[in-house]
Amino acid sequence: MLITGAAGFLGSHLCDYFLARDWRVLGIDSLLTGAAGNLAHLGGDRRFRFLRQDVARPFVVDDPVDLILHFACPASPRDYLRYPIHTLKVDSVGALRTLGLAKARQA
Repeated sequence: MLITGAAGFLGSHLCDYFLARDWRVLGIDSLLTGAAGNLAHLGGDRRFRFLRQDVARPFVVDDPVDLILHFACPASPRDYLRYPIHTLKVDSVGALRTLGLAKARQA
């Protein structure tokens, strides 16, 4: 499975949730507002792989993907003000790219 926004509050907890249920998880995050520390405890887990990537830019995923949870977004009022255009791009272009991947993988 793939989780965008993996280093954010929701994404990091979802990584924990699915790994606890023995899923293989690919976490994607640009780390613009997400914190790598939220995923540090997963560094030794062979079922987890992290890809530092902005979903608003083209990206390639070679891992098997059968489920995608899209939570990438600089999601706080402070970040909206600091990154207004990028927030819109992640929310629109990033969602479109993620949906394209889901369609291509039938996820």
